[in-house]
Amino acid sequence: MRQLFLRIEKVSKTYFEKRRLLKEALKEVSLDLFEGEVLGLLGVNGAGKTTLVSILATLHPATAGDVQWDGTSIYDNLLSYRSVVGYCPQHPNIERQLSLGENLILSGRCYGLSKEEAILRQKELAQEFKLEEYLEANIDQVSGGYKQRFLIARALMHRPKLVILDEPTVGLDSHIRRELWEVIANLKKEGITVILTTHYLDEAEYLSDRICLIHEGRIRTVDTPENLKKQHQKNNLEEVFLKFVDDPDAEIFNSGGSDA
Repeated sequence: MRQLFLRIEKVSKTYFEKRRLLKEALKEVSLDLFEGEVLGLLGVNGAGKTTLVSILATLHPATAGDVQWDGTSIYDNLLSYRSVVGYCPQHPNIERQLSLGENLILSGRCYGLSKEEAILRQKELAQEFKLEEYLEANIDQVSGGYKQRFLIARALMHRPKLVILDEPTVGLDSHIRRELWEVIANLKKEGITVILTTHYLDEAEYLSDRICLIHEGRIRTVDTPENLKKQHQKNNLEEVFLKFVDDPDAEIFNSGGSDA
């Protein structure tokens, strides 16, 4: 039986400007996330994916609803929750005056690692992610693939139990994307829970245990890639997604999903 890791209960996010409603980015989103799974979060631009992962990463508060970890609201003890979350943002915030190695150590220190622990962890991750020869380099001196390797490594410095990857392979060549797929697959093998937002449907199909389709701030369907292909009689997830984009309000996409 799978162990519940995170419960999202009727989370809404509304943006205002001078008390005037600008946008309802999320509308009563509810979702259970299980230990050691990869959840692919899919939707067109503006569907609410980045808003949702930003809330789960505690970058922004929910307007309404709750997120529960270990049976307790994350807002009751944000520091404890943040200690188990690693976040790889779509638009990275990197200290460019520091080398990659120094950035890794800084991240570890920010999460409470001692200097010795941070140096040891940096060496472990540099070896695992093939970054050893780039530790003295600036982020602008490495290729896109190694930038993403670094960003994922940085998210893992404090040994999180949940890793949020927001478009981790966007703009990369196909062979580099494939290399990063194996990096992400290894996170699951280590028992780490992963939330993956991506516009690459082959990537989502290959990596995800479950797919969550979101549209206009609402979750429409949650199910395994295989179940979605079977239910919609499609050969691959891309064909399912194109059908979803054409008619996201169709009854078949509003069945409440599955925890399969």
